[in-house]
This record gives sequence, structure tokens and C-alpha cells, in this order.
Amino acid sequence: MAEQALDLRIRGLKWWWGGTLLALVVALLALRSVDASVFGETWRAAVDTPLAVLAVTSVYGTAFLVRAWVWTRLAPGLRFGTAWAAIHVSLGANHVLPLRLGEVFRVTTAVKRGGIPARVATSSTLFLRAADVVAVAGLAALLGPRLVDDLLGGLAWLPLAGAAAVGVAGFVWLRRTASRTVAGTTGAVLGGGAAVAGWVLESAVIWQAARWAGIDLSVADAVLVTAVTIAAQVFAVAPAGIGTYEAAATAAFVALGAGADAGLAAAIAAHALKTAYSLVTGAVALFVPAPGAFGRLRLPAVAERPPVAPGEGPVVLFLPAHDEVESVADVVRRIPPRVCGRDVIALVVDDGSADGTGEAALAAGAEVLTAPRNEGLGAAVRRGLAEGVARGAAAVAFCDADGEYAPEELGALVEPILTGEADYVVGSRFAGRIDRMLPHRRFGNVVLTKLLSFVARRRISDGQSGYRTLSARAAAEAELVHDYNYAQVLTLDLLGKGFRYAEVPISYGFRTTGKTFVKLG
Repeated sequence: MAEQALDLRIRGLKWWWGGTLLALVVALLALRSVDASVFGETWRAAVDTPLAVLAVTSVYGTAFLVRAWVWTRLAPGLRFGTAWAAIHVSLGANHVLPLRLGEVFRVTTAVKRGGIPARVATSSTLFLRAADVVAVAGLAALLGPRLVDDLLGGLAWLPLAGAAAVGVAGFVWLRRTASRTVAGTTGAVLGGGAAVAGWVLESAVIWQAARWAGIDLSVADAVLVTAVTIAAQVFAVAPAGIGTYEAAATAAFVALGAGADAGLAAAIAAHALKTAYSLVTGAVALFVPAPGAFGRLRLPAVAERPPVAPGEGPVVLFLPAHDEVESVADVVRRIPPRVCGRDVIALVVDDGSADGTGEAALAAGAEVLTAPRNEGLGAAVRRGLAEGVARGAAAVAFCDADGEYAPEELGALVEPILTGEADYVVGSRFAGRIDRMLPHRRFGNVVLTKLLSFVARRRISDGQSGYRTLSARAAAEAELVHDYNYAQVLTLDLLGKGFRYAEVPISYGFRTTGKTFVKLG
């Protein structure tokens, strides 16, 4: 499967570069046969009329406002802001990805950021995009049937037939997934009307670009050129339909009586304006409205939970361990039998070790939980927390089994939990004593900790410490979704749930045995 995925990515890159290079070659050949001064005049006309640029961009943007509003009427629960963002993320992606792959981001944005079911997002998108193609073909056939036939021949009606089939299928699916809000012909009328209105509004760009190039174009002809150009891009390979757009638009202008030089200049001006709009709004739509495409950059402000009296259970200290036979027994023997008046249960979570780690820990006096294979540090921490909760522990602590942390300091980490001062306590090496830490490890710890502090909206002195204690309530609700990185995830998860956080100074000594999975890269 991995090889197939890699092969598909390589093919996609070949299509991208092939289509783009072909478009550049065609453009260079075309530029050699036209009057280059026309392009300069068109550019100066656009620069000299900034209000016209602003006006036509606003009209162009209105087309997507209409589409976003109609989408919210067809997809239950979809907010207008999310619909706008999904359309523009897709639009921007289509201008950097080949084969219209940006369409995928329209659905995923609606699902991820809008919270609507995938089937609703997919069915409504299929219906609306099919309606767009049907509307384009219909406008072209209505306004210039002979022109369409001359330019595209028999291919002219393939998009219409295919889009009609997809549109019917999408609408039937939409009716099944959102039947309470889409009332029969009402949904079809809304979708079709939005498509026609959108393309008419978009034709303002062609109309204005034609004026800059010195072409006297009526509104109806501008709609026709737009329809022909968009219909031709159904077969586009390169990102943004580079080359296909210019060729189709120029051919349409020439068929309407314009010169080839002016037609190409107008096509390039229109496409440049659309591309600039798509890239800018697509970038904005990645972040606005919240939540952005990359999630929240910082934790929202959450009120701390009120303290809860600890139970009467023991303290459970577990050591996640993988191939630590040289150090685990010594660490186990150093675990105090009691802290803060509570018995201590020593557990070792053997994460698929192959060197006898589990046997050494058992011989040293610890209870051992063995995983059949190496599942990762996060998985071992998850299992240890669950075991502590199952045993009715008043506090669940864990530290590494490599000897870098002192189990004798367990009492300092447990005390804030048992006194009700905190739900989650982290042993801070940087607030305590560091006997040795490699320079690149120290640098990485400092940088990651500052980033964690920013995201968490609080001062944290050691974001990667391997010595931590949780209350029974925090241990029961902790969620770890990473198997090889738990530190930052655990902290953000518990802070986001309102658990009270505290740090205590600890000592730290660099491992002298075994091998760490943390590498410089």
C-alpha cells in the first residue's frame, strides 16, 4: 500500500510538472506571434484604474458569497463562515494542485471545521459542483451554441451529460442525508440558481479585462466567454488550468471578433486577477473563521476545576520500560515503600522488551505488565495510568526506567496531589538540579518548553520532563493520542480540561546505560 501511495504521488507530480511545462511552452510560442505592446497597455490600463480592480474583485467575490449561502441551505448545520472558508480553501488549493484536487479540501474543511457529517458534506458538494458544470454548459449553449460547437466540437456536450448524471446522483443522495431541510424542487432551484448567478457574477472579471485590453464586450458576451472558458477547464491538468484557460478564452474572444493579441492579453489579465484572489482568500480561509485548518494555536481560557479530596488508596508509581535491563532493577529497588503516609505500588510496564527487562524488574520486586510488542512510550503511559485507576490509587506517578530521574523524590511530586493543591504535578529539571544534559537536548527542551508555554497560556519550566504525578480524577480522564510522544499532549489535554497544574523541582542525571530513542534529528 505504501509503495502504491508513493507511486500515485510521483504520478501526480509528473502530471503537475508536465501540465505546467506544457502551458509555459504554449505561452512562449504564443507570445512570439503576438504584439507584446498590447500586454503592456493592458497592464497599464489595469494599474491606472485601481477602483475598477477593487470593484470587479468585489463582484467576483460576491459569486462565492452566494454559493456559500446556498450551501448552508442545503447542508444542515453548516455555518456560513465555514462554508465560505471551505469554498475558498478549495479554490486556493485548485490553483496550486493539478487535476482539480483542491475539491477534496472543500469536503474535508466542512467536516473538520464545520462539524457536519461527511455524507452531508460530500453529497451537497457533489450536487453543487455538478450544478456548476450544468449551468456553464447551459449558459454556453443558450448564448452561443455555434461558438461552442466551433470551439469544442462534439466534446462540448460531454461535460453537460456527465455533470447532469453526477448532479442527479448527488441530489438523490443529498435528499436522503438531509431530507428534512431540502424540500424537493426547492433544493434543485437553489443549487441551479446559485450556479447561474455565480457564473454571471464571475463574468465581470472577463468583461473588465476585455475593457483593459481595448475589447468592446457586452455583458452577454462576457458571460459566454466565461462559460466557454470554464467548460474547457473541465479537462484541465495543470494547476488553475494554466494554459487551458488562456487558450479557451482567447479562442472565444477571437470568435467574437476581437484580435488575437487583445484576446490573449484580456485572458491573461482575467486569469491573473482570479488567481491572485484565489491565493489570497484561500490563505485567509485556512485560518478564518476559527477553528482554522490547523486547529487552535492556543488553548482556550478554561476555568480550573474545584479541588476534590483524594481517596484512601495507595500511590502507584509505574515505569514505562523498553530494553532497560541494565538499569530497571536499580530504579525499582530505590522506589520508597511509603510516601506521605501512603503505601507505594511499584509497577513496570514492559513495552515489548527483548532483553529481559521484565524479568529483571520482577526479580527486583516490581509488578510487571508486559506488552506483546513494542507499542511506544505513549501506549505504555496509557496502560500505566489505566492500571493505577483500576487499583483505586489516590495518585498515579510515573518516571523513566533508565535512571535519569530519582524515584526517591516521589514524595515531593505526590504531596501536592494528596494535599489537594494540584491535580497534575510535573517534576521540573530546570527548576531543580541538572547533573548533565547534552547541549542539543538542553536547547531542544528549552525551545519546546517555550512553545508549550505559549500554546498553554501559562508559564511552564519543563515541558518534556519524564517524572509526573496525576490525581485519580486526572488519570482517569487523561487522553494520549500519540504512541511516541506523550509529554506535551498530556499537558495540553489536562490543562484544556481544567485540571490544576503545579511543578516541583527535581534532580536529573543523564543515563549511563541503554539507548534513548530521542535523536538530534
